[in-house]
This record gives sequence, structure tokens and C-alpha cells, in this order.
Amino acid sequence: MELDRVLGGGIVNGSLVLLGGEPGIGKSTLILQICDKIKGEGSVLYVSGEESAEQIKIRADRLGINNKDILFLGETDINLIEEAILKTNPKLVIIDSIQTMYSSEITSAPGSVSQVREITSKIMRICKENAITTIIIGHVTKDGNIAGPRVLEHMVDTVLYLEGERYFSYRILRGVKNRFGSTNEIGMFEMQDKGMVEITNPSSILISEREENPAGSIIVATMEGTRPLLIEIQSLTTPSVFGLPRRTANGMDYNRLTVLIAVLEKKVGLALGNQDVYINVVGGIKLNEPAIDLAVVLAAASSYKNKPIQKGYVAIGEVGLTGEIRSVNLIEKRIKEAEKLGFKCCIIPESNKKLLKEDYKLDIIGVTDINDAMKKIGLK
Repeated sequence: MELDRVLGGGIVNGSLVLLGGEPGIGKSTLILQICDKIKGEGSVLYVSGEESAEQIKIRADRLGINNKDILFLGETDINLIEEAILKTNPKLVIIDSIQTMYSSEITSAPGSVSQVREITSKIMRICKENAITTIIIGHVTKDGNIAGPRVLEHMVDTVLYLEGERYFSYRILRGVKNRFGSTNEIGMFEMQDKGMVEITNPSSILISEREENPAGSIIVATMEGTRPLLIEIQSLTTPSVFGLPRRTANGMDYNRLTVLIAVLEKKVGLALGNQDVYINVVGGIKLNEPAIDLAVVLAAASSYKNKPIQKGYVAIGEVGLTGEIRSVNLIEKRIKEAEKLGFKCCIIPESNKKLLKEDYKLDIIGVTDINDAMKKIGLK
């Protein structure tokens, strides 16, 4: 299961897991499916301070949950919750959500810093003393961080974030802290009528709807943890009707885009100062690594010149401020993923090409700077 990949092999008995994500992203759906997966291993106590038993039951029926050992408790008082946990001694406890729980020993309102810290401390003590696995669901702020004190993330064993644009069907489960495994792994899901469906080969899905040969489009091989992903980068440049041209980055860092546009203007001579530039990472995926730089630059140049890049090309490389193409890590995995999906050519940094030890079926083109890359790809 994709969740097992992120957790480093599965849920550890007696561990405390914190799951965060935006409202409506699918946290409760994923949790119910986890409850169904451990069917036959012991009872599950689902504690909800937000939804009634009827609402949970409706969702469980829709998802086809068939675990008869799920016990429901609609309660927000941590003392009553503790009594229920000790009485039922479940295999798994779900707290949905930590911001709705309160302790009568503290005068502040539920969701406050002191309440969240105290509740988590009590849950952790119960969890560790009785070897009961517990999953806590947490709300996130506008900045995308789990609401509450930062110490909350330090107290738990594992912190998971469920990411993705709310109106896109794809979701990424990312580990940002894991005492039992790597934090470099991700799990990919697609939200469907019957819940979260695992995507075992995300690259083929993310590029499945690509047109034959559009201008302003190229495929990049990026890494999410140890998993290579092939994702389409799209660019659109159009003359600005305002005095200040717009730069819009959807799925990548805005500041990084402005730097790459400046490099294109200075080192290649493209007159983008009067152009609106839009960059989109297809599928609602967010990419942060610098290895996508070359693909962004080539897509923008392709759109500006209205020249399509040949189909079957993949671009990988970091772009420096002087226009040089710098090496990236895990280049072999990226190339193998492109080869597996039938791509014909891979444009990579020359410094990476010199270190390749294997022979590949696709052509490997090494480039040293942006001008070199544009010449070899037919944009100059």
C-alpha cells in the first residue's frame, strides 16, 4: 500500500501518527480506509469531535468499509476518551480532530495552544503505556502548516501531510517526520467515488493527456523521495496589456520563476520584459527541486518562439544565474523512468552525462548552458 511506503513499511504498533491536510482534501476518507485494512487484527476506536455517528456511517457505506470491529465515540472531553480507550483496549485509535478536543483542567477554549499541547501529551501517554497505535488528524493553517504549537509535531512519532489541489483528483501523502523510516518517500492517490485509490505508476497517468506536439510544453523527470515522476511543464507567454508584466507560477516557486525569466532575458536575449509569463505543472503537483529549471526555461522559450519541442523529449537540469546547466542527483533513476515510458531523448547536464555508467535505449544529450540546450533542441 502507498501508505506503507510513506510510513517506511507499515504502521508501527504503539506509534503516534499526526495526519494534516486542508479541509476536504480526504483525510477522514483515508483514515476510514486504513481502519478497513486492519480488519481482523483488533478493534478500532474512532473518536470524532466534528461528525456524528450517522455521518461517519454514511461515508463508511459509500466507501464500502466492511470492518465490524469499528467502535464510534462522539466525544471531545479527553478524560472520557481516556476511559473509553482503557475500557475497550483497541488496536487502533483515531482522534478526529485534535483541535476539537479539550481538557477540563485547562480553562482555555478547545483548539488553543495550551489545550492542543495538553491533549496530545495525554494521548501520547495512553498510547505508549498501552501499546495502542493512535492516529491524530490535525487542521492546517493558511500557510499549510498544522495548526497549534510547533511542539505538537515534536511530540509525535510520525507527521504526514496529505497534499494536492482540492479540485484536482490527485493527492500526495508526504512524510515530513518519521522515527521509523525515511521522510523522502511519497504515496500517490486518486480521489474517486469509492475513496482514495492507489496510483502505482503515477508517471503514466500524469502525462497521459498530453497533446501530440504543443508549443510551450515539455516533460520533466523529477524526484519525489526515491520515486521518479515524469510530469508535464506547460508555459504560455503573451504580450502584456499592462505596464507591469505578470508572472504566474502554478505548482512551482514564484521567486524561482522570476529568476529563470531574468536568466533567459540576459543570457539568451529573449525579450520577455513586455510579456506575461505563465507556468503550470500539470496535475496539481507541487515541485520544489531545482532539477525542473531546464524544463521551465525550455517551455517558456518554446512558447515565446511558438516552436514546439519534439515529442519524446525529457529535460532535466538546474539552471544557474550565469546560464550554466548544473548537475542533479539520482540521474540514473530519472533516465530509467523516461526509458520505461518510451521516451526517445533525454536532455541532461553534461557533467551528469560524463558520469553515466550504463547504456540506455534512448538518446542522451549533454548540455552545458541554456544556449547549448536551445540549439540542440531546435529552438535557436
